[in-house]
This record gives sequence, C-alpha cells and structure tokens, in this order.
Amino acid sequence: MDNNRPIGIFDSGIGGTSIWTAINQLLPNEKTIYLADSKNAPYGQKSKAEIVSLSKKNTEFLLDMDCKLIVVACNTATTNAIQELRGKYNVPFIGIEPAIKPAATNSKTQTIGILATQGTLNSALFHKTTEKFQQTKIIEQVGHGLVQLIENGKINSSEMKQLLHSYLTPMIEANIDYLVLGCSHYPYLIPQIKNILPSHIHIIDSGEAVAKQTQNILKEKVGFSIAKENKPVFYTNSNPKVLSEILKNKYTVIEKDF
Repeated sequence: MDNNRPIGIFDSGIGGTSIWTAINQLLPNEKTIYLADSKNAPYGQKSKAEIVSLSKKNTEFLLDMDCKLIVVACNTATTNAIQELRGKYNVPFIGIEPAIKPAATNSKTQTIGILATQGTLNSALFHKTTEKFQQTKIIEQVGHGLVQLIENGKINSSEMKQLLHSYLTPMIEANIDYLVLGCSHYPYLIPQIKNILPSHIHIIDSGEAVAKQTQNILKEKVGFSIAKENKPVFYTNSNPKVLSEILKNKYTVIEKDF
C-alpha cells in the first residue's frame, strides 16, 4: 500500500522536533509537516478544555494540508486531548506519554523520577498509567519554567541550570535510577541533565518509541511513501528564529498565524 501524503506532527512549540527527528531518522522517505503552536506554549498550565480546543485547531490545520496520520508530539496534549481527537477525526493519531513502563520495569532501586508538565502529571491518563506500577516509588516533579526558557532560546542559560538543579537534586537524594522525561521539549536538556545526574541514572524519553509506532501504523493502516524526495515543512505562529536554530538552520521555517 503506497501513500505519498504527508505525516502531520504538532506540539505546543519547538519541543516536538525531538519527536520529528526520531521519525525522520527512521522513515526518511516520508514527507512531514511540523506545526509549532509556540504562541500558546506552554500547554502544561492550561485547562483541559483549552488543551482540547488548541489540539483540535492544530489537527484541522494539518488535515487541511492533507495529512494521512497525525502525531501529537506533546505529552500534555496527548494525555488531555487524544481521546477527543480520535473520536472527532477520521485519521489515525499517535500520541506521546511518559515512558513509565520501561523505567519501572528495569529499575533496581524501585524508585524512578518523572520530570513533566503540570498538565501531564494531573491528567487521568497519567494516573491510570502510574497505577499499574504501584510497587515502584515514583517521584513526580513539575518542570515549571523549563518550556518557556527553551521556547525563548535559553537552553544553556544560568536560570535553566538553576531550575534543573532544584528539580533533580531531590530525585537524586531519593535514590532514583531512572529519570523519565515527560515533555517533548526536555530531550534538548539532556546534555545539561547529564551534568547533574550521577552516571548510573538512566534517562528515558519517548522519541524512538513514537517513531516505531508511526512505522507500525503506516505498515498496518495507512501506507508508506514511495516518493524519492520529501523535504519537511515547518510552520510556527511565533518566534521562527528559535525553531530555525533548534533545527540547526537546515530547513525553511514558515511563520503563519493559525
């Protein structure tokens, strides 16, 4: 089954490009359209109704671009809105949620840390997932301020270092051996996080798992692209310079109000 239509990917901002990178590496023949709703970032402090409304708006933008599949590359949007999206639109959706299972299953200390947004940690889907691992102690930490700093191009700022130290130190003291990154923005902080965490603590993000699930859905339901050349398209409604920089200025970023 061939299908040269694009894959649509949206996030509350630039963080989902970590998911886009994993998908692009695994599926280089697929055309991708990435949507950064940076004007409304972060989603993590918004109400469920607001998150659902923004997720529908983003979905409709991508469906207007004839996308064959939509990746919700945002933990907060997945945990709060993906059921509504699947109920309303006739297109497959792939979500992203914190990779608690591999961390809890492999933890030797039976203690793991999760760094995520308020919206993700408060969601019903997150609580449903954590209930399956009651034998594991889960240290939850809201990453207040991290997304805003990333969206403003301040990944390596002293303020970022201070925040990360304050969030991670209690987890280290609690004897975690796995840290789950529960926001698609956070993989961009891995170099800094590694400078703070002892080397025995493993860091898990969801990029590879989402890319594999995308491949599975293409194979089973949607079809792969057989086009020879597929340049990705990136849209943002705020601050295109930061999105360009996170993509190392390799791709065209289109600023568009949506």
